[in-house]
Amino acid sequence: MITVLQFRDEWHTQKSLGRVLAITERGGIIVDRTVFYPTGGGQPGDSGMLIRTDGAIIPISTTVWDNPEKTIVAHVPAEGAIPPAPGETVELVLDWPLRYARMRMHTALHLLSVALPYPVSGGAIGDGEGRLDFDLPEAIEKEVVQARLDALLAKDSAVIDRWITDGELDANPGLVKTMSVQPPRGQGRVRLVEIEGIDLQPCGGTHVRRTSEIGRVEVTQIEKKGKQNRRVRVRLA
Repeated sequence: MITVLQFRDEWHTQKSLGRVLAITERGGIIVDRTVFYPTGGGQPGDSGMLIRTDGAIIPISTTVWDNPEKTIVAHVPAEGAIPPAPGETVELVLDWPLRYARMRMHTALHLLSVALPYPVSGGAIGDGEGRLDFDLPEAIEKEVVQARLDALLAKDSAVIDRWITDGELDANPGLVKTMSVQPPRGQGRVRLVEIEGIDLQPCGGTHVRRTSEIGRVEVTQIEKKGKQNRRVRVRLA
C-alpha cells in the first residue's frame, strides 16, 4: 500500500479524487493519492476537507506520514469526525489560502538561503512567516539581508523541478544546503527545485511557479542563537 504523492509534481492542484485504502489505528485516513502535503522538511502538513459521495464533509486538521519510508500519507480528521469506509471514493480539497501562503514562504526561504550563502542549520515555515538558522559566526545587518532579498525577488524567476538519482546527489553533496534536514531519499531518486538563474537544491516541499508570486518579504529579526548561529526571521508583507 502506497500513496501517489500528487503534491510533489502538482503544486497548484487544489483538489483531486481518491479512493480510501484504510483507516489507521489513530484514525488517520489513507487515500490512494493525495494533493495534501504531509508535515516534513520544516513545512506543516496541509489541512482542508474530504468530501464523501453523499456530500458529507470530513474536516482534515493536518496531514502526516504514516510510515518511516514516507510512502504512505495519513489525513488526520478533526476530533469527532466520522471517517469514511475503505473503498469509498472521496474528493480531497485543500485549504488553499493556507497552503498558498506556505508555498510563497517556502520559496522565499530558498531565496533567503541565496541572500545568505552559509550552511543552514534549521528552519521552519509558518503561516505567512518563516525562519532559517545559519551557521554564521559574525553579525550581519538586517538592512543588508533585506536589500539582497529584494534584489532576488525583483528578478521574477521561474521555479521548476526535476529529478536526479540518489547516486547523482551523492556525487554532488554541495547541492544540499541544510545541515539538519536531509532531502527525502529511499525511492532511488531525489527531486531538485530550481529557481532559474538563482538557486538549485533538493527539496520535497511545495513552491510557487514564479518568484513574483511571493510578493514583498520583510526581514523582521536577526537573532544570535549560539556561538555560530544566526536566526533570520521573515514574513510575507
